[in-house]
Amino acid sequence: MATPALPLQDLSDALAHLVSRAAASVVAVRGTRAQSSGFVWRPGLIVTADEALDDEGGIAVALPGGAPAAATLVGRDPATDVALLRIDGASAPPLALHSALLPAGALVCAVGSLQGGSISAFGTVAFAGGAWRSLRGGEIDARIELDMSLRRSGEGGVALDASGRAFGMVVFGPRRQALVIPTATIERVAAMLATHGKVPRGYLGLGLQPTPLDGGEGLGVMVMSVDPKGPGAAAGVRQGDLIVTWDDRPIQGVRMLLRALGPDTVGSTIKLALRRAGDPAEVRLTVGERPAA
Repeated sequence: MATPALPLQDLSDALAHLVSRAAASVVAVRGTRAQSSGFVWRPGLIVTADEALDDEGGIAVALPGGAPAAATLVGRDPATDVALLRIDGASAPPLALHSALLPAGALVCAVGSLQGGSISAFGTVAFAGGAWRSLRGGEIDARIELDMSLRRSGEGGVALDASGRAFGMVVFGPRRQALVIPTATIERVAAMLATHGKVPRGYLGLGLQPTPLDGGEGLGVMVMSVDPKGPGAAAGVRQGDLIVTWDDRPIQGVRMLLRALGPDTVGSTIKLALRRAGDPAEVRLTVGERPAA
């Protein structure tokens, strides 16, 4: 008489099956110094974590099973931590991404690759929230924090729910906390990178420093420097000006301004209320595109 399968064995087999199924689309990414993971987003195109890529040097990809493939950088967006690579003459099936905001406590799995071999981590959703902006000003469509221990080479791998559906890319946040860049963000940013090679960001051409307003009226930003060829100079902003409002909204600090300069602001005109040598002034500034670093 056959021994009945144990519930834990059933769970183990199910998890291994989830990893194996996703691993067919997950690759290892290697630069001159760093190793990470990625996954096939479209035929010949790999999505990976920008933060894990070297700033210089070549990039190589190991396909599932270990076969090497040369890769070229299509584009990268540090603000959302999404980078796009192209591989030629090699193939692996694209991974289907799903849009899902899992509740806190949901079981999840991360699948990455090390030299073409599968690596995985299991845990739960520690926090699930709405859209947020990264410290670099990128718009992330959902805040998903994971309670799991992820290997460094697993960054850029895919996050799966308990049914095996991929719902984003696993990256590291502060203190190596595992975060998910969700499907909606990946689809939006990767499409821009595939078409334009970059995601445009707004640029003022101003060096700014937060400064309290007289009389405890709130916070402004002092113009510490002006790019002579930038949008601020063209609008007539001067060093020493104190910016009080942005399109009639109170200033909440330099970070607030930087986060407001998303892709859709390039070419738009904003109204800045200033104090210049104590006197009120107003300028209209046409937002430029941030130059390459």
